Amino acid sequence: MYNFLQLVRNENMKIYRRIGTWIMFGIILLIVILLSVLSKSFDKGGESMWSVMNSIEQFSYLLVTIFTVVVSAESVAGEFSSGTIKLLLIRPWSRSKILLSKYVALLLFALLMTVVMLGSSFVLNLILFGYGDAKTASDALGVPNSSSPFSYMIQAYILDYIGLIMIVTFSFMLSTLFRSGGLAIGLSMFIYFFGMIGSNLLMMLEYKWVDYLLFLHLNLKGYLGSKEIAHGMTLGFSLAVLAGYYIVFVAITWLVFNRRDVAT
Repeated sequence: MYNFLQLVRNENMKIYRRIGTWIMFGIILLIVILLSVLSKSFDKGGESMWSVMNSIEQFSYLLVTIFTVVVSAESVAGEFSSGTIKLLLIRPWSRSKILLSKYVALLLFALLMTVVMLGSSFVLNLILFGYGDAKTASDALGVPNSSSPFSYMIQAYILDYIGLIMIVTFSFMLSTLFRSGGLAIGLSMFIYFFGMIGSNLLMMLEYKWVDYLLFLHLNLKGYLGSKEIAHGMTLGFSLAVLAGYYIVFVAITWLVFNRRDVAT
């Protein structure tokens, strides 16, 4: 167990020693500050900290997704393109442990970015707008008055993080399929954005197979305001579809990485 934790620690060091990683965190904090300050500056008495936090979450989540795609797509492919994968595999650790350590480090990176976004947004807007009463906050978020606004935001972040896990897993799979980090990143970004746009268009069609498209189920936060969304899909159905895709992505990643020849 200790050896595995050391592997995760080494992977974390690879991620956080890059200047680009800290630039990503800086951009997230800058976006939170700018949107919060601008909301306060143009507020005419109708804003609450919760409505601003909700707007920040919707905008910043896209950036967090892009950043995690970049880091995860580079994770394995970058080792191959730079040649460092050989040095990694000659050590007394199984390929499965090496792969798992990389994956865990990526999930922790995605979680940290999510926590930073939530924490900075909560603290800054609490200072600027105050906590406010539950009824006003619930009206601003469009949720029932019986729901705590804080509870709603936590649920929103958790559901978005589940979607983020799927995107990380998908990008990580592509990272094992290609030796070029740039190709893995570019392909991940293309498939993600094309998939989101294409799925939204296909959702207008009345075909049953459309319900099983991956990208239709990444926005789980939509279930907070309703038990069902388009085509009568429920949260349980979406989670089941995501679980199916997750198993496929993990299986492909494990098989490809364990069978890949690194001699050349």
